Amino acid sequence: MRFERRESTSAILTVMAPLGAVAAALVVAGVLIAIAGANAIEAYGLILRGAFGSRLGITETLTRATPLILTGLAAAVAFRARLWNIGGEGQFYVGAIAVTAFGLLPGVTGAPAPVVILACLIAGAVAGAALLLVPVALKLRFGVDEVVTTLLLNFVAILFVSMMIEGPLKDPLAFGWPQSVPVPDAALLPQIVERSRLHAGLPVALFLAVAVWWVQSRTVFGMQSRATGLNARAAAFAGVPLGRTLTIVACLSGSLAGLAGAIEVMGVKGYVTTDLSPNYGYSGIVIAMLANLNPIGVIAAALFSAVMFVGADSMSRALGIPSYIADVTVALALLTMLVAIFLTQYRVRR
Repeated sequence: MRFERRESTSAILTVMAPLGAVAAALVVAGVLIAIAGANAIEAYGLILRGAFGSRLGITETLTRATPLILTGLAAAVAFRARLWNIGGEGQFYVGAIAVTAFGLLPGVTGAPAPVVILACLIAGAVAGAALLLVPVALKLRFGVDEVVTTLLLNFVAILFVSMMIEGPLKDPLAFGWPQSVPVPDAALLPQIVERSRLHAGLPVALFLAVAVWWVQSRTVFGMQSRATGLNARAAAFAGVPLGRTLTIVACLSGSLAGLAGAIEVMGVKGYVTTDLSPNYGYSGIVIAMLANLNPIGVIAAALFSAVMFVGADSMSRALGIPSYIADVTVALALLTMLVAIFLTQYRVRR
C-alpha cells in the first residue's frame, strides 16, 4: 500500500471531506456515550433539542457562535498564508480590555451611540492586530518561530489583562471581585431578539466572513497570501512581497481576534474578567481546520461547535453524562478532519 498525490481535487470531494469528518467524529463520540451508559441517538437528539428546541436555545447557540466565527476567521486567514497564529486567545483578551480602556476616555460617553460603537470596535481590532505584529516582526527580522511567540504571548496578554482589572481598570463597585469597570451604555451592542443575549455582533461576524472570502478569492492581495502559503520561495521569485503580505495578513488576523473580544464585551458581558473566554481563541484554530480554511465554511464549523457546547448542557442534565463530551466531540472532529484533508490530497494505491 502506498499514498499517491492527487493531480487535482474534485469539488465534491472537497465538500464531502468535512461532512465525512464530522460524521466519523459523531460515530466515535457515540461509542464513548454508549460506554458511559447512555443511548447515543438519544444523546444527540437532546443536544439538538437543547440547541434549537426553544427560543432560548436558538439565541444562545447563535450568541456562542458569534465569537467562534471571528476567531475561526482569524486562524483561517493566518493559516492560509502559513502564518501560524496560535495567539488568538491573547488577541481576544487585549481586544476586550481595549474597549474598556477606550470607554474611560473623556467625551466618549457623550458621543452618539453609533459613533461610540464603531470607535470601540476599531479599538479592539487595532489592539488585537498590534499584539500579533510583535511575533510577525520577530519572524521577519530574526526568523523566530511564530508558533512559540504567539502561544507564549497568550499568557502575557492574560496576565496583562489581570493586572489591569486588578489595578487602574478595576470596578470599585464589584465588592472586590476581579472585573473591569463596565463599558459605557452607548458602547453596548443592540439586541437582535428581545429578552435574549443575541446581539448585533452576529451580522457583523457574518458580514466579515463574506468579506474575507471575497478578499481571498477576488483580490490581488488574496492571491498573494495564498501563493505565500503554498510556496513562499516560489511566490517571492514571482514578485510577491513576502514581508508586506505577511504584515497585512497579521493585521487582518489579529484584528479579527481582537474584534471577537470587543464584541463579546460590548454584546454579552459588559465588562472584562479573566474568564471572559472559554478558550474562544484556541477553539478558533479547531474551527478553521474544520472549515478547511474556507471563510464561508468557518460559519458552518462555528455553528457546529456552538451546537455541541450549548446542547451538551441539556443533554448532560437529562442523561447524567458529563458535558465534556462536547469538547471530546469537537476534538475528534479536528482529528478526523486532518485525516480527511490528507485523503483529499492523496489516494491509496496497492
